[in-house]
Amino acid sequence: MDAVRVALLREVLAGTEWLGATRRFAGSLRSSVVPHGGGLLLVGTRDYEPWHLAAHLVDEAAWSGTPELTPTLVRHRVLASDPAHLSTGLGRIEAARRGETLLVVAPEVPDAGLLTRVHDARRAGATVLALGSDDRDLSALSHEALAVPGEDSGTAHDLDLDTVQHLVSAAAGENARPVARGRRRFRDRLSRLADQLTSPPPTRW
Repeated sequence: MDAVRVALLREVLAGTEWLGATRRFAGSLRSSVVPHGGGLLLVGTRDYEPWHLAAHLVDEAAWSGTPELTPTLVRHRVLASDPAHLSTGLGRIEAARRGETLLVVAPEVPDAGLLTRVHDARRAGATVLALGSDDRDLSALSHEALAVPGEDSGTAHDLDLDTVQHLVSAAAGENARPVARGRRRFRDRLSRLADQLTSPPPTRW
């Protein structure tokens, strides 16, 4: 049903700056990770972990045939009991190098410790993308940033961060490299179903 939700969102947002903005950001993400065969690191703030975006990107990677979109979720707090795929701590950012991409999702101003690590990752050659906060320091460290004003900003067509993450992840998968012709992919069938569900019923004469 995510395909249906995204289709409806795009219809509502037609004519606004959001469709172009999210597609441009998704294009930057895709062009950063695909040529290098992946290396996407995804991190939030101390109080916000981008679980939903991680899940969306994993789905898009599978549906679009672009495994490079699969992220490594970097966490501020890791417990000894956590499974391997949830056991990557902040030290991974310090180890980031050229050819890797660091996507920072920050609904609020990130703390100084995270900003320092982001700065070190960029200095080491990693590409830095930022989504959420319009913090000047984070924006200055980023090669590409997309600020989400929030529902209380008074801006027309205000969107929350979760909705923007839906649009970005969907666009990243759609703009992936083309796959070989043949059996129709599950994503194609789902998109076709979305079109059928959102189209008006045929007129009977």
